[in-house]
Amino acid sequence: MKKLFITDLDHTFLHSNQSVSIFSKQIWNEKSQHALLSVATARSFSKTQEFLEGLELNLPLILLDGAMIATTDKKLISLNTLSKELSDAIIEESSRFGIYPYVIALKDKKTLDESFDIPPILNYYQKFLVENHYTSDKRIVHKKRIEGDDNTLKLVYMGEESLLRPLSIHLKNVFGSQIEVKLSPENYMKCYFLTILHPLSDKAHALLKVHEYLNHDIKETTVFGDSINDIGMFRLAGNAVAVSNALEEVKQEADIILKESNDEDAVAKYLQQHIKS
Repeated sequence: MKKLFITDLDHTFLHSNQSVSIFSKQIWNEKSQHALLSVATARSFSKTQEFLEGLELNLPLILLDGAMIATTDKKLISLNTLSKELSDAIIEESSRFGIYPYVIALKDKKTLDESFDIPPILNYYQKFLVENHYTSDKRIVHKKRIEGDDNTLKLVYMGEESLLRPLSIHLKNVFGSQIEVKLSPENYMKCYFLTILHPLSDKAHALLKVHEYLNHDIKETTVFGDSINDIGMFRLAGNAVAVSNALEEVKQEADIILKESNDEDAVAKYLQQHIKS
């Protein structure tokens, strides 16, 4: 049986300019003939396809932190979403902290089209992200009033840790096991992301689903990552590999810490060395 390798994208496989190097593409496509290669990312289906254009992707993709698992031909394997009622309640609670989230939702289960709703009140980090990275994104809708959706994939807040950490604690206390809460530093913008998901929408649960789908032994799998949302799958996989720029909490969970960073093609160099042609 071919071994399975699953990598995170941002800060792990992608360079810091959010691109895949020619070298990484070459190694990925070469090694995909001899091993099973896929990704586990916080990114959406459309963004993942955009970033990975030109790569051989024949396996299920773990998307949106694990909220969705789908194949490149848009076969939906797993989906966990928040209800509109719950999403609205979360938004109402967070408004008391003076912050509102982006709302990312699934609009069509056949096409996997998503909506990316932007609140009317934005802080510096939210505004910077939208104006510098999403001006041409067809999913973007600027809302006069931000609210949840029947298939909310995730709510995403950006801001200072001093604001988002108390908010994360508050939301955990109010909603308990109804939600999954992820608070992580964002190195691109030097701030924090707070992501609210369905309780089964994390990379660990998604990794188990992928192995069930493939009928593959999870102990024969290698995973790569750098951030808090990778820790769950690090604890499950047979081999957990952190890039050199990974957070210290992630390195503590890793079996291997690479000398190279994402900008030095760390994942591709590992695949080159450990997958026999």
